[in-house]
Amino acid sequence: MIVATVVMALPLVWMALASLKRSDELYRIPLQWLPERFDLANYAQAAESIPIGQLFLNSAALTVAGASLKLLLGLCCAYALVFLDVPFRRTVFVVVIFALLIPQQITIIPNYTLVASLGWLNTYQGILVPGLASAFGTFLFRQHFLSLPLSILEAAQLDGAGHWRRLWRFVVPMSGPTIAAVGLVSVVGEWNEYLWPFLVIDDASKMTLPVGLTLLQSIDGMTNWGVLMAATVLVTLPILVVFLVLQRRLVAGLTAGAVTG
Repeated sequence: MIVATVVMALPLVWMALASLKRSDELYRIPLQWLPERFDLANYAQAAESIPIGQLFLNSAALTVAGASLKLLLGLCCAYALVFLDVPFRRTVFVVVIFALLIPQQITIIPNYTLVASLGWLNTYQGILVPGLASAFGTFLFRQHFLSLPLSILEAAQLDGAGHWRRLWRFVVPMSGPTIAAVGLVSVVGEWNEYLWPFLVIDDASKMTLPVGLTLLQSIDGMTNWGVLMAATVLVTLPILVVFLVLQRRLVAGLTAGAVTG
């Protein structure tokens, strides 16, 4: 595990160190790991070349909105599949499972056609809306809800609690680890999303951070690697912090209800 951790962490460490080096230090042979002095000039140049602040705000807003809506829709859909006596709910769950098997690339053309017909190109809703349905979240919540004690919900129903109140007052408080796991996966997915925003947005003021790096490449080409590494660190660091905060709940949430049929 230590060897695997080192292998996975090594590129991140190199990226962080490279962002603090001068251009000539990056090409030295033999390889020089540590910079001669820690210099933030690459970060300053990246901030001057592209609107880092606006890109960060765009990414943060879309990530929070997208992850929150995915959580809400996943909770409501899973609750209906488990606790509501609706026809064909097993068929609906099978459809959800099949949705997990479909690669995103297959749906890009029909989604792009729909977004273009609605006039949503170069808009925030054009980035956000097509990806709101979370088959992964619905599946994980459904499996967890099957493991919850029905007696608590039956007692709440006898006390006059409706479905909405049962969901938020009883089901959600008992689903903390699963909510954290789905939230973390959703946040990471929304923050790192590149292909879809790249297709629907060409206005720099509405781009997200991953897409904004293409602006930096078009300005400086592929030669100024120090500046590119600095911008990449700015993209990577926030999501690493979120992962470190929520990683203790991730495994518990992913395994909750794993043995439930």
